[in-house]
Amino acid sequence: MDNQDNSIQMQELEKTNRILRKKLERCESERRQLETDICTKEFLLKKVICELEDSRTDLQHRGQELENTLDSLHQMQAQMIQSEKMSALGQMVAGIAHEINNPVSFIYGNISYISQYIHDLLRLVQLYHRYVPNPPPEIQTERKTIDLEFLEKDAIMVLHSMNIGTERIREIVLSLRNFSRLDESEFKAVDVHEGIDNTLMILQHRLKATDKSPVIQIIKDYGNLSHVECCAGQINQVFMNILVNALDALEEFNAKRTYQEIRDNPSTITIRTSVVDSQWVKIAIADNGSGIPESIQKKIFNPFFTTKPVGKGTGMGMAISYQIITEKHGGKLEFFSTLGKGTEFVVQIPIQQQV
Repeated sequence: MDNQDNSIQMQELEKTNRILRKKLERCESERRQLETDICTKEFLLKKVICELEDSRTDLQHRGQELENTLDSLHQMQAQMIQSEKMSALGQMVAGIAHEINNPVSFIYGNISYISQYIHDLLRLVQLYHRYVPNPPPEIQTERKTIDLEFLEKDAIMVLHSMNIGTERIREIVLSLRNFSRLDESEFKAVDVHEGIDNTLMILQHRLKATDKSPVIQIIKDYGNLSHVECCAGQINQVFMNILVNALDALEEFNAKRTYQEIRDNPSTITIRTSVVDSQWVKIAIADNGSGIPESIQKKIFNPFFTTKPVGKGTGMGMAISYQIITEKHGGKLEFFSTLGKGTEFVVQIPIQQQV
């Protein structure tokens, strides 16, 4: 009986063991499947994360490209507007210069004849004095009334003043005509000094003394330059932008000084030109104003950046100047500034453009 019971128990135990083994095998299989699933999901998750990271990076790049494109479009739009304005200004200035030049040429051409006529009449009057020392009373009375002696002297002085005045007008008209070549896009060999002088002539009214400040002195240190291949109108525009900024800086600086302080330390703009390595021409324009704060120096050539009041500056002058010099002419435009001492802009362009 005992043996039979033991046999039954052994069978039960074996059965239980087989069941447990099967369950263990199923658990092991399920565990392996679960590990496989986990590994697969981890792989898929890492793949998704990488794809998301790539998408985020690509989105950032596209966003930056879009921002750069928008900036470029804004800059191009502003430059087109500025170019159209300068072109229109050039046409208007050229038209005004032409209209002024015609009557001035007429006056200037006739002054020499008037001068000759008056000299002839004065010689005739002197002959009358010599050979008719005692003219009739009526002539003597008229002679005193018109103050003939004064007229003889003053007529010559008036003619001389008229000649100087018309010469001055002719110089201004010539400067306007030269400066108005703003729409010229072809490279031509030009005299850089003439472009600077023409620009200074147009700005002459800002250089004169006022009741608040003495005259702004222009110091020229011109080197021996050959003609330079450039777009004359565009280079004149660069000179105008730099000189206007220098004058604005000096006026702002002088507003903080007394008249006597300005007289003791006069406002100056120094213009130096030279040839560099026989291939480049360098134009340096320096003022002795208050200088540019270091905090904004990196922004000077940025489009739309300006420290001037609303309505006085567009913030495009130096940005366009930089593009004209660096992109259009393959040159350099840089500046050096020290607070309390002033600012110097340096333009450097090739003497001959590379084909």
